[in-house]
Amino acid sequence: MSVVKHGKRWRAKLKDGRVDIGSQIFDTKTEAQSWLRREKAVLAGGVDPRAGKERLRLVLDRWLAVRRITVAQKTYAADEALTRLMPASMQNVHLSAVGDREVARSFEKLLADGLVESSVVRYRASLSAFFAWCVREKLIAVNPVTAVKVPKGSNEVDEMDPFTEAQLETAYLAWSAKDKRLADIMLVKGWTGLRWGELRAMQVANVMEVPTPGLMVRRNQPEGVPVKATKGRSMRRVPLANRVLPIVLDLAHGKAPHELLFTTSSGAQLWRTATLRTLDWEKTGQSRRLHDLRHTAACLWLARRVDPGTVQAWCGHESIATTNRYLHFLGTGADVAGLDRLNDDL
Repeated sequence: MSVVKHGKRWRAKLKDGRVDIGSQIFDTKTEAQSWLRREKAVLAGGVDPRAGKERLRLVLDRWLAVRRITVAQKTYAADEALTRLMPASMQNVHLSAVGDREVARSFEKLLADGLVESSVVRYRASLSAFFAWCVREKLIAVNPVTAVKVPKGSNEVDEMDPFTEAQLETAYLAWSAKDKRLADIMLVKGWTGLRWGELRAMQVANVMEVPTPGLMVRRNQPEGVPVKATKGRSMRRVPLANRVLPIVLDLAHGKAPHELLFTTSSGAQLWRTATLRTLDWEKTGQSRRLHDLRHTAACLWLARRVDPGTVQAWCGHESIATTNRYLHFLGTGADVAGLDRLNDDL
């Protein structure tokens, strides 16, 4: 570790024992010494500065090879998109040369190119996972994505469109005319807020009757991937109201604990496309998405005065801010009281 005169400038040389690690030239001796102290601290922490000199694209290819065998197919597909979405200028620089400024510029470019905000958010998640892996592998010291957020777009937000309780019952009658078993399952989804993957993976053993009726949500199986943990990797319990409890008990009757609870009439696992086609969802779904049944459950609970903290736990929301979106949608007791006052005869 030394700083030597180099013409009118100063060269800082970093060594590990007798091995030359790297060097850099600075205008002043102070700058050279500061750089040397930082690099020595990084080296002492187990990160070899030479590793960061590798071109980012080469490291990205190694990471993707690992991801191919360690994550779900859908996750890998999103991660693989980094090779297409990441600016070429960013892929061709040294790994250690990428900082928060380059990351922020990549977000801005994608938005300027017309990519929707949600897709840029997914790109950020993959990019952060890549740099987190680089940190674990001691290739760099800090994840440059952590401090950078995706700029908020100006596009109109895709709003939720939950069923009211009456609309859900009307839809249930229409679904029953197509397939009674699938209609029952959709009604349960609208009262429990289960995600589609959680619904597909639910087992008979997860039906609870004591101390209160409910379903234990432990597994998730999006289509095309093996069974995995739930979103957020946390187990939760969702209630079974009297409206759907008999349906669930009937679906569980005669099945072994390890068998799937929600299946077709023939006992097959549920598939989204086939379910929507059978129920003629384009007409019977009243212009809603299948995911709006999850929003329906949260709104039903809040409309029946379940406190937001409990709804947060039942939905599995990490933040109460997510649950509060439903309060904004429904309005609060204060809104009702205020409207009553506006309508009072003066």
